[in-house]
Amino acid sequence: MAITFEVVGKPVPQPRPRITTHGGRGHAYTPAGHPIHAYRAAIAAAARAAGATPTKRAPLTLVVDWVFVRPKSHYLASGELNPRTALPTPPVDSSNLLKGVEDALNGIAWADDEQIGKHVIEKVYGTEARTTVRIT
Repeated sequence: MAITFEVVGKPVPQPRPRITTHGGRGHAYTPAGHPIHAYRAAIAAAARAAGATPTKRAPLTLVVDWVFVRPKSHYLASGELNPRTALPTPPVDSSNLLKGVEDALNGIAWADDEQIGKHVIEKVYGTEARTTVRIT
């Protein structure tokens, strides 16, 4: 099995859960309207369109490339990169980005993300924001 797909748009990291209590018991949730919900739905839809079906095979390899567009603050008026503000990699926590992708694919590309035995991830700057996923 080898599936590759791409989702165009800014990658969204999984946020820390909010905690509330009901009847003395804790409950963790992500607020409705948070962009992670739409991002995970887009990942799931692209995986289905690429032919993903839940597998119980293990170990799986998950390769994810996140591309972010550089902010205007990284550039000088001349259009050159500003060495003082241009960061070498996007300042987003890679593990939070990965968690959103893994959760989106539970029940779609695998039964559970515990089946993943190898991760290969990269976050870079480019001209168009996107997420590219390959599962083998």
